[in-house]
Amino acid sequence: MRTESRIFSLVAVVFALFGAVYIAWTTQVYGRPEWAGATALLLSCALCAMCGLYFGFVARRIAPRPEDRADAEVADGAGEVGFFSPGSYWPFGLAAACAVAGLGLALWQAWLMGVGAVAVILAAAGLLFEYYTGTRRTAEH
Repeated sequence: MRTESRIFSLVAVVFALFGAVYIAWTTQVYGRPEWAGATALLLSCALCAMCGLYFGFVARRIAPRPEDRADAEVADGAGEVGFFSPGSYWPFGLAAACAVAGLGLALWQAWLMGVGAVAVILAAAGLLFEYYTGTRRTAEH
């Protein structure tokens, strides 16, 4: 987690520098700062700083991972990563539902946003509970 903490902290510093340069540059060109871009850059800095601080706090509480050690070998990180569904259609349904909700937001149609929001909730629930539904067959012979 230390690696991630350093990366996010470095990106936060870069966003802060870019935000300061952007504010100075737009003030020089227009006579006043352009606040939309400055706000976006400074909020991006804040978001990256929060992620960096979180990863830093977590890194103190857990043992160093192979990614955090300079003497680690590739084999140290081997093993089972987790279970990934081999043939799930729920991610496609979730993406389509997000597209419908986004289209409703872009066109400012409340009914389409509502349909999209309900579809997003249903698709997320379907993805979450994919392996918890249906009857489980056991070998009862």
